[in-house]
Amino acid sequence: MSKLKTKGGVKKRFRFTASGKIKCGQAGKRHNMRKRSNSMIRKARGTTIMKTCDENIVKKYAPYNR
Repeated sequence: MSKLKTKGGVKKRFRFTASGKIKCGQAGKRHNMRKRSNSMIRKARGTTIMKTCDENIVKKYAPYNR
């Protein structure tokens, strides 16, 4: 059987930790920043660990990154 392909968008947007969790960028930082509080802007810096309910969707498109 041939190898499965990883979706290109998944490769660009997510990184996998050694324990199999998924790191992703924080949401809500692209536009309309005037509405956001300063504390929200500070909390949304960097990356975060994705929730397990969403991980299953991403792992389907990255078959060898487990």
